Amino acid sequence: MSFFKKLKDRMFRSSDKIAGSLDALVTEDEAPVAAKPGLLDRLTGREPEEPRRVMDDAMLESLEELLIEADMGVDTATRVAANIAEGRMGRKIGATELKRALAAEVARIMEPVARPLPVYAKRPQVVLVVGVNGSGKTTTIGKLASQFKAAGKSVVIAAGDTFRAAAVEQLQIWGTRAGVPVLTAPEGSDPASLAFDALARAQADGADLLLIDTAGRLQNRADLMEELAKIVRVIRKKDETAPHNTLLVLDATTGQNAVMQVEIFRKIADVSGLVMTKLDGTAKGGVLVSLADKFGLPIHAIGVGEQIDDLAPFDPEDFARALVGLPE
Repeated sequence: MSFFKKLKDRMFRSSDKIAGSLDALVTEDEAPVAAKPGLLDRLTGREPEEPRRVMDDAMLESLEELLIEADMGVDTATRVAANIAEGRMGRKIGATELKRALAAEVARIMEPVARPLPVYAKRPQVVLVVGVNGSGKTTTIGKLASQFKAAGKSVVIAAGDTFRAAAVEQLQIWGTRAGVPVLTAPEGSDPASLAFDALARAQADGADLLLIDTAGRLQNRADLMEELAKIVRVIRKKDETAPHNTLLVLDATTGQNAVMQVEIFRKIADVSGLVMTKLDGTAKGGVLVSLADKFGLPIHAIGVGEQIDDLAPFDPEDFARALVGLPE
């Protein structure tokens, strides 16, 4: 199964998905009922003309509301709707044209931020992974480790969320599966000390990549900020250029809360890129468009499941087509 098909099959599965809402939008009010296929249509296999509705202020307002409900955010939704309406106001538009216009506008916004995780010649490349607990951070680290290992890279994982035994155990399972060493420390240990030891191990082993998990306890931001700052200070004693990437993992099901998390973590850590997980668990994937429009941070990958191949580089056109329900 292609990742696009997986994305389309698993994303936005609730009855409130965008595609259905767009279909309904053009059949509101006085829009004509879809014609039944006539004899010529049946003979030629041609589809009858779909319902069309005049693009007016009322339709524009409905489109904005639809996009806001899809977690696109008020500012982004207003701009997207206005761009779609440009050149179409006062004329009839069908659902297919509307979907294509929306997909094109979403892809335009997402294209500049669709960037794979950069791989540097520096060895080891240190990747600090941050995010709130429950965002899929640990699973993402495991998937990245497995994928880099499969690509011929040597990887070391540091289980730096030393306050959650479950996170450590999960990383150990992924490490065993991928054949990647996972460095751990007793529960409650200093995460910075573990990160330092992990970097020393990665350097000694000549590893290509060091992935460092971190805690995500946002209820005490001051402690978290100091903890992350200390990790950075300590690893820079061994490599003054580290970390080379700081990935923020976001849970798509949190909707607009993801925007707040980006704002917080940009203050706490020097976030260099995003990974969005759990797109298979939400009908409101528009938050990704909002994040791209508001912050412009690279989106390195998206996840739509628990399997190793359910994390893939972000493709803006695939995402846009799946979001609005267009075929591949």
